[in-house]
Amino acid sequence: MFQKNSTVLVLAPHTDDGELGCGGTIARLIREGHEVYYVAFCSCDESLPEGVQPGTLRAEVMRATQVLGISQERVRVLDFPVRFLADHRQAVLQAMVELNRELDPEAVFCPTREDLHQDHGVVAAEAMRAFKARTILGYEMPWNNISFDANLIVKLDEIDVDRKVAALAEYESQRHRPYITERFIRGLSHSRGVTIGHEYAEAFTLYRGVI
Repeated sequence: MFQKNSTVLVLAPHTDDGELGCGGTIARLIREGHEVYYVAFCSCDESLPEGVQPGTLRAEVMRATQVLGISQERVRVLDFPVRFLADHRQAVLQAMVELNRELDPEAVFCPTREDLHQDHGVVAAEAMRAFKARTILGYEMPWNNISFDANLIVKLDEIDVDRKVAALAEYESQRHRPYITERFIRGLSHSRGVTIGHEYAEAFTLYRGVI
C-alpha cells in the first residue's frame, strides 16, 4: 500500500494514543524503511495521577516512540489543553495544515470519526479537512469505539507486537489503565490477526486511499 521510503504521519490527540492505536504498524513501517512522524496535541499534564511531576508524559512519549524506532526529531508534543480541543478547533486545524505543507505525508493515521472521546473526535474531524488529499486511516481504540469499521488490516510480526508492548511499558504513569496491559495489547493484536488467518494484526478504518 505504501510506496518505498514513504512519509507517514501519526496524529495522537494525547501522548500514548498513537502507540495504542497503531504502535505495531508504526514498528512495521519503520522496519520496512518508511519515515514516520508522530505529533501529540496534548501533553496531558492535567490528567497525571496525584504526585506525578508535570512533564512526565512528555518524557514518556519520547521514550515510547524511540522504542518503536521513531527518531526523536520526528516526535512533537504540542500544548493544547486536554479535553478542550473543541475550544481550539481552528488552531488544531491550522497546525495540521502546516504539518501537511511541511511533511507532505503519503499517509496519515488518526483516531476514527466515531471515537467517543471529545479530543479524539476533534483530531479525526480536522484531519479529514487538512489531509483530504492523502491516504487517511483511523485507528482502533475499543474502549472509545461503540462501532468500528475494520476495512483495512495490517499484518504484524511478533517483533512488531513486542515493540508495541515495550513502548507502552514506558508509560509508567499510566499503568493503572486497563488497556496498557500486555495481556490486552497482545490479545487485541491476536484477535485481529485471527480474522485474516495471521498471528497478529492491527485494524483500521480506511477513510481515503490515495495511490
